[in-house]
Amino acid sequence: MEKKPLGVLIMAAGKGTRMKSALPKVLHPILDRPMLGCLLQSVLSLEGAEVAVLVGSGGEEVCAYLECFPTVHPIWQREQLGTAHAVKSAQSWWEEFENLLVLNGDLPLLQASTLTHFLNEHLKSNSVCSLLSFQTETPGSYGRVVRRQESVSIVEYKDATEEERRIKEVNAGCYAFSVSSLTRVIDKVRNDNAQGEYYLPDVVALLGGSGGCIQATLAPECEMLGINTQAELAEAAARLRERIVLGWMERGVRMMDPASVWIGLDVSLEQDVTLMPDVQLWGRTEVGVGSSIGSGCILRNAVLGKNVRLSAYVVVEDSVLDDEAKAGPFAYIREHSHLEREALAGKFVELKKTHVGRSSKVPHLTYMGDATLGEDVNIGAGSVTCNFDGREKHATKIGDRCFVGSDTMMVAPVVLGDDSVTAAGSVITQDVPPGALGVGRARQRNIEGWSLRKNRKEQGG
Repeated sequence: MEKKPLGVLIMAAGKGTRMKSALPKVLHPILDRPMLGCLLQSVLSLEGAEVAVLVGSGGEEVCAYLECFPTVHPIWQREQLGTAHAVKSAQSWWEEFENLLVLNGDLPLLQASTLTHFLNEHLKSNSVCSLLSFQTETPGSYGRVVRRQESVSIVEYKDATEEERRIKEVNAGCYAFSVSSLTRVIDKVRNDNAQGEYYLPDVVALLGGSGGCIQATLAPECEMLGINTQAELAEAAARLRERIVLGWMERGVRMMDPASVWIGLDVSLEQDVTLMPDVQLWGRTEVGVGSSIGSGCILRNAVLGKNVRLSAYVVVEDSVLDDEAKAGPFAYIREHSHLEREALAGKFVELKKTHVGRSSKVPHLTYMGDATLGEDVNIGAGSVTCNFDGREKHATKIGDRCFVGSDTMMVAPVVLGDDSVTAAGSVITQDVPPGALGVGRARQRNIEGWSLRKNRKEQGG
């Protein structure tokens, strides 16, 4: 049977005890995506590759996450007995391929371009094994990559001489194997070490000892940062944040203080977007040409059209703002709300599942929930749609060109017809016909001399 060209095996079965968390290590988020998802994005861009993920500790949670990647095959490693044992656990899967790429699951910064170059070098050299290495000024306990003429070998730190320990090129723990060669030696790996485990570098030694060609390809150190602690996770997130921010600036996005801006991996920005300090953009947020986002704004799964203006401290979640809409400061727009062209949600306004029609304004101090506003509507300050009766949510519909007076309470379900008006301070419990004035308040009564009589009584007069 003809073999398939490339399999990629991601090792994600470890517990990650140093993370001090019940969450499986590879599911810890970097920015707004699990680190495993970051690596999968790079791996799945490799042409012709089929991908499997080894799962073990917390495997049910990892498998649940992998449902987002229907082409990725989970493989269980019931016992964790070392990296070579992990690869052996998936042998029935990888024997179908000509070449196997083995990666650690905690490399969220590894880019597709680096992997492509690594594989091309491996295939071009006809090596039985290739490994990714990197240069570092702090090699620590990494295995050293020793180059002697045409040969490459890995010397573990505990076995290295003082001269070898001064080597700054280290093994990143990522390998490309000729599957036929790997099959010949995988069962020869021994566990006669202090940990009683089977290690993948021993496979490299066996292949080199049998006369096979071993080569090392240098990768950027910044991409090879493995994550074993919460501090290392934070460092990786900071590096990825900087990479993303600089990338968007190169594409024409303006930032007043790039060091304070956070942008997620799935965000899309157009040219001439302006981001003020302390902006956060997450999820599948999209921002159109010429839009401006003020300081302290947080957007998640928000879609902004062209020339949208957000003042300071606006939160937009799962909502859409069409071209030239405005919001803020201190506005909260959530749960599938929609502002049409030139609409406004102003100071201290909250919208929930609310559609605001073209050129309509909700200027300040207002809550609109489960509401539909037509075009050219004006909502007075302090107005509220009373949409919840204690058991169910109800809708409010406000027609075109309505004027809602300040401090109007609209007790849903209720409809305000086109061109209708409500008097300030009204409690509207019934529909207001088109063109009508809705008044729902008690008649004012003035009691003459009341303050004077009250003061005399308090003074005992």
